[in-house]
Amino acid sequence: MPIPLPLDLKQVRVYPLKERKSMSRITDILVDPDGPPPPCSDWLRERIEICAERMVAARKRGASVMFLYGAHLVKNGASALVERLMAQGWITHLGTNGAGSIHDWEFAFQNWSTESVEQNVATGTFGTWDETGRNIHLALLMGGVRSEGYGVSLGRFIQEDGTTLPQPEDLEKALRAEPAHPLAPARAELLLAMREHGLPAGRIEVNHPWKQTSIFGNAFRHQIPMTVHPGIGYDIISNHPLFNGAAIGRAATVDFRLFGSAVEGLDGGVVMSVGSAIMAPQVFEKSLSCVNNLRLQAGRPIVKDHHIFVVDLQDGGNWDWSKGEPPKDNPAYYLRFCKSFSRMGGSMHYLQVDNVVFLQNLVARLKRDSGTGNG
Repeated sequence: MPIPLPLDLKQVRVYPLKERKSMSRITDILVDPDGPPPPCSDWLRERIEICAERMVAARKRGASVMFLYGAHLVKNGASALVERLMAQGWITHLGTNGAGSIHDWEFAFQNWSTESVEQNVATGTFGTWDETGRNIHLALLMGGVRSEGYGVSLGRFIQEDGTTLPQPEDLEKALRAEPAHPLAPARAELLLAMREHGLPAGRIEVNHPWKQTSIFGNAFRHQIPMTVHPGIGYDIISNHPLFNGAAIGRAATVDFRLFGSAVEGLDGGVVMSVGSAIMAPQVFEKSLSCVNNLRLQAGRPIVKDHHIFVVDLQDGGNWDWSKGEPPKDNPAYYLRFCKSFSRMGGSMHYLQVDNVVFLQNLVARLKRDSGTGNG
């Protein structure tokens, strides 16, 4: 049988975002970083204390403190807690998946996010929302011609309320003059998108009235590296005529390299993986291997003395992960988000707790050392 032709995604019908029945409003769920933290067990409090102490020590020595998170952290209203950690200088790098960027942008743009997957897949409307796919692609396409990654591109787009597209003639002139320039592929993708989709040159204003709630916007404002590690076809921006895997992949490539620069500074540092069962452990293990590869070539020791705190709601299998991974006949062995990090050297702690409870208590604990960060 012949291989079938791929779908023509340019024929996908998209709808105004205001027509979607959204399920969550950021102004309803945003957690006050100055509010009293929820109670937690003595066991958890001890581990949060250890995490805080390691963060303080890391920042004193100038080591990386990486905060990697899944989309539910945004959907749980924890963005103001993350901003507090940024503002006080406790975090040196943030990383999330594609969904983390989408919910962040939608909240900043319209206050609402989250849709019913079950109901909207059945009607062919899941993810087919014009503004989400259009504006995130605009951010990435323009970021590409500036050599920016996904996180910086979207953070800039939010913080600056849109972008300014160049004249098509200028892009074509640059391509003809320098076809082998490193930015030529990004210039070509932007030119093609502008012509195929009627994108006008000049200023495209996209207001973000709730930008103060955006982790991406605040990371750009604080000039803290923010990286996104998406999959092609994983996220709802795939369901849009503007879908461009090259632009997404180019931005993610920049971000993987930027992620590695944080791992390079991780000696004596801290990694927090909060609600990221797949992205954080998978990206981290590859990046750590790259960094160690480059170090060994240069005659330097591998990354060491780092501390990893994995936070999730799933049962950790009643296993003490600080002692390494369990045997294969133990069900806990198959918890990838724990097992991968336990193999990454340093010390690893698993905290089975709601991510907001963890963050609120961590922010409250770090208030005692608020003068230690570099913010």
